Amino acid sequence: MRTAVITPAAGRHRHLALQHLGLAAGSRSPDRYVVVAMDDPGLGAVVAGRKPAATVVDCPVRNGALPLARARNLGAARAMDDGAELLVFLDVDCVPGEHLLERYRQVALDARHRRSLLCGTVSYLPPPGPYGYRLADLPELAGPHPGRPAPAAGELRRSEDHRLFWSLSFAVTADTWQALGGFCEEYEGYGGEDTDFGQRARAAGAPLTWVGGAPAFHQHHPVSDPPVAHLHDILRNAGIFHRRWGWWPMTGWLEAFAARGLAHRDRATGAWFPGPAPGQRVTAPGDPGALRGEDVP
Repeated sequence: MRTAVITPAAGRHRHLALQHLGLAAGSRSPDRYVVVAMDDPGLGAVVAGRKPAATVVDCPVRNGALPLARARNLGAARAMDDGAELLVFLDVDCVPGEHLLERYRQVALDARHRRSLLCGTVSYLPPPGPYGYRLADLPELAGPHPGRPAPAAGELRRSEDHRLFWSLSFAVTADTWQALGGFCEEYEGYGGEDTDFGQRARAAGAPLTWVGGAPAFHQHHPVSDPPVAHLHDILRNAGIFHRRWGWWPMTGWLEAFAARGLAHRDRATGAWFPGPAPGQRVTAPGDPGALRGEDVP
C-alpha cells in the first residue's frame, strides 16, 4: 500500500524541518511526502535536498485566511496522482513517532478498518530547551492529550463519536477519501473544517478508529485561549457548519468570546455575531471584568 504524508504549511519552518527529520528516522519511510505551501515561497528551501524527498504544492491564499481545507485537498490530489493508496495527514507542528507510518499502514491493510478514519494519539510538548527538541526524547516529554482516546500500542478503539475527530494526525485510504469527497472548501481560516470532515465521515458510515502505537508529538508554540486572533474566522466557520449540520461547533470558544464581549448570540435566531450583546457592558483592558464581560443591570 503506497503511503503519502500530506502536510499543509505557512511559516513554522523549524517545525517542518523537525517533522522531516522524524519521517526520516521512522521505521517506515513514506512513498510520497507532499508539503502544501500556503503563500509561502520560502518553504521549498526547508525541505530541499533532504530525505524523504518532498514535493511542494503551491496553494494561494485568498482574503488573508489560510485555506487549510483546500490545502489538504490539493495535497491529497497530488499524492493520489502519484499513486498513493493511503493518505496520512500531519499538521506542520506534528512530529511523527518512530512507528506512526508503519502502524497506520498495518491497520489500513486490515479489511475491517479500510473504511475508517484512523487517528493516532497526539502529545502536546512543553517548550523546547535552548537546543531544541531531540527526537529520542519526545515520548518522555508529554502524554497523549487527555481530551481524546489513548489506546495502548497495538490496541484499536472504534468510536461512534465523530465529534472527537481532529486533523492533527490521521490516515485514510484513497478510496475512502474519494468516497467522502475530502474537506469542505467553504471553510477558510481557523476552526471547523476538521469537525465538518468528521461529520462527513459519520454521514457516510465511515467509522472513527483510534490507533494505538501511532503517536505524533505536537511542537510547542504560543497560543491564546480562547483564540481571539481567529475570532472572525471562527464565527464565520461556525455559521457554515451550523448551516450544513444543524448544530453549533466550537461552543467553548464561542461562549468564551461572549463572556469577553467579543461575540454574542442572537436570542431570536440563535446565530452568533461579533461584538457584545445589546446591553452588555464591555470593560476596559486590565479591568478584572474584562475577562468575563459584565451585563448592565
